[in-house]
Order: sequence, then C-alpha cells, then structure tokens
Amino acid sequence: MMDNYKHSTITSKIIEAFYNVYNKLGYGFLEKVYENSMMIELNRLGLKAVKQFPITVHYDEFNVGEYFADIIVENSVIVELKAAENLVVEHEIQLVNYLKATEIEVGLLLNFGKEPQLKKKFFHLNLNHKNS
Repeated sequence: MMDNYKHSTITSKIIEAFYNVYNKLGYGFLEKVYENSMMIELNRLGLKAVKQFPITVHYDEFNVGEYFADIIVENSVIVELKAAENLVVEHEIQLVNYLKATEIEVGLLLNFGKEPQLKKKFFHLNLNHKNS
C-alpha cells in the first residue's frame, strides 16, 4: 500500500493502526476510546504520536482561535478521528483547516463508523503568502 506521495510510509502505518483498532473494537464507541486505542497502536508500530495537539489560528498577527487536532504523527501527519455514521464534507473541511493553520501538509480523516472509512487530504503551503 505504498503510494508515492509525501509521508506515504507514515500514512501507511497509520492506516494499518486504524484497521487494527477497527478490527478489534468495531464501531459504537466514543471518539476518545478510538483515540486512546490509536495511540497504543501507533506506538506499537514505532511511530511518535501526540494526542490533542493544539493548533492556533492567526488572522494577521492576531490569535483568533485555538483548536486541538486528535493526533499528530511524527510531526508530519494530522490524524482526525470520527465515530460517525458516515464522513461528511464538514469533517473534510475541518481537517483541511487544521492543515492550513499549521505547516503540516498531509492529513488523514479516519471514521470508526459501521464501515471503516478514510480520506487523505493534502494542503500545500503557498510560499508567496505569509503563514503565521
């Protein structure tokens, strides 16, 4: 499952962890249960992961909000977890906004619903604009 894109080795391991957790727990738990389980699996796979990573949003030089990404892996991939019936556009927009607010370019949206779902999102920084 090795694709040829930025951080594909890391995302492959994250996806492996996702299916390991999904296959053991199934669906129906709260996101926090999946988050804690993903942390265990990611560590087992040798990945450095941090949960509830703070993301600050700036408007010009002003701090206008703070959010928390579910998991950041190897300081290079944002993982957003859901425990919903299905993924919806708003979930994808949330992840893309987290990518915009950081210097991280790769994100995974993982849903522990009745059927496991995942989406990869990429956001390339525009170097012509100032990023705060």
